[in-house]
Amino acid sequence: MSILDRLFHRECISEKSAPGSAQVNDAIERIATLSPQLRLAERYQERLAAAVRTSLDYVGALVNDMPPAREASASAWTTDPYIQAFFATPEDVPGALSQSTELRTHFDANPVANEAFAVLGMAMTERRTFGVAQHGSTARTDVQRTTVSFSDHRARVCASTEQTLREEIVRRVVDQLVLVGLERIGADASRRDELEQERALLKTRLALLQRQGSGMSAILGAEPLSGLVELARLQTQMEENDAELARLGLATEAIDRRLKIIADVLNSPAEHLHVLKRELRLDRMNVIVENGYAREGTTIELRLASVPETAGAMRAFALVKFARSDLLPAPSMVDEERKFLI
Repeated sequence: MSILDRLFHRECISEKSAPGSAQVNDAIERIATLSPQLRLAERYQERLAAAVRTSLDYVGALVNDMPPAREASASAWTTDPYIQAFFATPEDVPGALSQSTELRTHFDANPVANEAFAVLGMAMTERRTFGVAQHGSTARTDVQRTTVSFSDHRARVCASTEQTLREEIVRRVVDQLVLVGLERIGADASRRDELEQERALLKTRLALLQRQGSGMSAILGAEPLSGLVELARLQTQMEENDAELARLGLATEAIDRRLKIIADVLNSPAEHLHVLKRELRLDRMNVIVENGYAREGTTIELRLASVPETAGAMRAFALVKFARSDLLPAPSMVDEERKFLI
């Protein structure tokens, strides 16, 4: 890409994510759909615009940096080192992608489309084993090596063109950032409830202690030492409780606080998105080629991202295009029932 192309490309990204642009407005509308209470906040669109633009620029740059979509087919398995690394055999390529309900739905909704573009997500496993390796003129049989395998192939985000797919990825990732904000709001609201309950209990306990002056204590004009200590302790707890409640804000300010929490997350997308690049040199058996060994190999660059639902586990992903002609017939009900009988 030339300097002029890069400058022009950056200008295009900037225009798309500028305040008031269709992309920013669309993102804000999606946010408001996920959290309808935000619509009650004063000037919520204007107040979210800058944060949305920050996330769109950041996520857009990540997506633009992704390699072009690779052909996912049995024939590509023999020539593309990536497809060969992702699938154990050529037949596994159409077999895995044909199991995608989203891919089938996409083809059903677009009857004239000959191909579809999708995000292929996979679990990556590394195993340490012992095997044979050639080291110079000597063959060693006790060499420790690492094999890489890919499983749980999923294609859940599909589109008719690669550009449309990239735009949809940006939307989905920004949605994920909003979900992070909503989780924080949920924790915030839960903590507020806990504090208010604790405050009510402390008030009740404090009132009981203050009324302990009846009976002999009142007659003698004395306060038991244990009561004074407990009173001071409760008073300190009340003050700490009040301070944390004040930090959370008044209940009437909850909507504005909700908007601020989401805006804070959108303003710092790098803190919540973890996309890694990793280079691996693999032979045709998916064994990592170590320095100093003569085994042939091909270097591939993987993209890995964390998955919130799996407590930070990383999954590999790539853009692929899949032909309708490679889509295998859907399994019949008889086939499904036979699986349970075998």
